Amino acid sequence: MLGHFDAGVKPLHLGDRYAYHDTVTAWIKQLPVGPMANFAYLLGDSADKGCVVIDPGWEGERILQVGTDNGYNIEAIWLTHTHFDHIGAVEPLLEKVDVPLLVHELEACTFAHLKDLVRCTRDGDPLQVGTVGVQCLHTPGHTPGGQCFVGEGFVFTGDTLFVDSIGRTDLPGSDPEQMFSSLKRLSHLPPGTVVYSGHNYGREPTTTIGEQVKRNPYMQCRTVGEFLRR
Repeated sequence: MLGHFDAGVKPLHLGDRYAYHDTVTAWIKQLPVGPMANFAYLLGDSADKGCVVIDPGWEGERILQVGTDNGYNIEAIWLTHTHFDHIGAVEPLLEKVDVPLLVHELEACTFAHLKDLVRCTRDGDPLQVGTVGVQCLHTPGHTPGGQCFVGEGFVFTGDTLFVDSIGRTDLPGSDPEQMFSSLKRLSHLPPGTVVYSGHNYGREPTTTIGEQVKRNPYMQCRTVGEFLRR
């Protein structure tokens, strides 16, 4: 089950290098990292000051410093998928902090050499950051083990869903029909759910599920055939 929140998401505030919003307990930092317009994230509990790192593709030292500067302790690393631009700073971070690494079971082989730290996830698994409840949503299509992290009022979508676009489905392990199904699953989240994607490819750094259902051409497809013709 997802954790209970006592308030909705407050408006998003943008800074030079990150964005943030707070609920009563959830704290999110969006950090542009690396040369490929990636976003890494810190998700924490503002009450107990524990946090997790999501998709540390680059700049591990800076990610760690942002957490420290805000008074947060890193307790885990979560991955939406294992493409190199989302995992490049995993091992440098693990040299600094001894924490578990969460990855979908279909992509855990990427970290076979770190098996003592790897925790495999499956669709529907509940996760916890302090009192902040999150659920794993398996969203294959871009990669076989792609997953999103869904909380109350927010979702981290990795390379499944971008602002007004989606992740590529022409790569090894990609599957456009699975992507269509994954996007349909995401479309059923509450329309006000804030989307935190894996890259800064859109007109703004965040969006909502409702906005994407209205204007993202891939989410407007009604059938697999229509989707495949895009």
